[in-house]
Amino acid sequence: MRTDQTIQENFDALYQIAITLNALLEPNELLERVLEIAMTRLSAERGFIILSNPDKELGYEVTVIKNFSSRQTTSEFAASSSVVKNVLETGEAVLTFDAQNDERFDSSTSIISQNILSIICIPLQTGNRTSGVVYLDSGKMLKEFTEESLKFLTIFGNLAGIAIENAKRYTELQKQNERLKNEAEVTYLFSTLVGTSKKWVSALEIARRVLDIDVSVLITGESGTGKELLARAIHENGARKGLPFVAVNCSAIPESLIESELFGHAKGAFTGAHTIKKGLVEVADQGTLFLDEISDLPYPLQSKLLRLLQEKEYRRVGDTINRTANIRIIAATSRDLKDDVKNAKMREDLYFRLNVVGIHLPPLRERKDDIPLLARHFLQRTVKLYNRPVESIHPEVMQMLFMNPWKGNVREFQNAIERAIVLCNGTQLTVKDFAFDVHKSDSALSSSLTLEEMEKQVIEATLEEMKGNRRRTAEKLGVSLRWLQYRLKEWNQE
Repeated sequence: MRTDQTIQENFDALYQIAITLNALLEPNELLERVLEIAMTRLSAERGFIILSNPDKELGYEVTVIKNFSSRQTTSEFAASSSVVKNVLETGEAVLTFDAQNDERFDSSTSIISQNILSIICIPLQTGNRTSGVVYLDSGKMLKEFTEESLKFLTIFGNLAGIAIENAKRYTELQKQNERLKNEAEVTYLFSTLVGTSKKWVSALEIARRVLDIDVSVLITGESGTGKELLARAIHENGARKGLPFVAVNCSAIPESLIESELFGHAKGAFTGAHTIKKGLVEVADQGTLFLDEISDLPYPLQSKLLRLLQEKEYRRVGDTINRTANIRIIAATSRDLKDDVKNAKMREDLYFRLNVVGIHLPPLRERKDDIPLLARHFLQRTVKLYNRPVESIHPEVMQMLFMNPWKGNVREFQNAIERAIVLCNGTQLTVKDFAFDVHKSDSALSSSLTLEEMEKQVIEATLEEMKGNRRRTAEKLGVSLRWLQYRLKEWNQE
């Protein structure tokens, strides 16, 4: 009668446990609950759970512990325990009524020294794989755990193993969902900045993270990579959206005038200063001041910009009153400012204040995967702007665009597409619509090759990069699969 009652109690307990475990999706909370249920149900004094972790030296780690000292509950202690080691290696549960006299554990000094009497240890199974163990022990009395305890804990362990795996997968899905959400958000926020290549997306992701944080940003990259476009995107999608965005090209203003342009001047400050003039810093108040080609800012003026960055204070030329400006500063340069610091052209303290967050924009030659996207983007925009009949780009043109090193980057690329569209007489851009030849470059194909030979080499290289996948090759090249197959057949590669 007692056995039937125990079986019914265990069944009812497992039913409630299953409901409880399946309701928990946070791994740490679930593991705590698993150990708590196991210890309470079996009246254990101590316990821990070990889970597999390939990143750890031993391959496992203690994730949840109860009533062990910190020294005893290290991963090293748990993995070296003869009981735990046996379960991990065999995948079979261990039950001992009298651990002190159990010949299986004669060599275990930890069991003897800690006066452990009863031990139960079961594997956590995920399919055919042992993903961890639940270990319980007691030093109160012999036969604290029974065969019924083992059966109960084994079934419980199977339920817990499934629940733990589900919680892990749920957490992974949450992380993946967050990553996809961030990528979608980047695409939406920076829709004017076209590209999906890894380096480009990484740069935009950094920009997304600083949208609403008023830190100084330094954007680096070659001329024509889109530094001002990114600065505007940060401003227009950040906390200062709708407020002034003032762009200053430090290389375009004469050295004798740049201080007055930036900070303004008082009446009579110098010959010709007949009225008070607001500087661009004052015009940008509450908004963003974009300092392009910051490397060309005269050295004597750098200390005043540093004060503006640190104290939000400035003074008009010829004035004695300190004024404040609540602005965000984004700077950009096509030079290596570290070299300027070494050569005493840039103050080191100013460099650090400007470069709180650095964003590097890659040149177009390092993001050629984006060429088809950029070509279509500029095609659609230019056709609409000038009301032209062009609808598509011939595949040979796309190959030519891939071949060009684009030393002027996206700016040069955009200009080439726009010019071709304006001059095109038909509905498709062809090679004859472009005013440039394929440039020579250090890594480019020999200029002695014909366009068809160049095309063949580009296609073969892309096909190799895509590991023979023709559909992906066609997508990357911006051509149809049918066109690609026709070309391969023409070259007897079908």
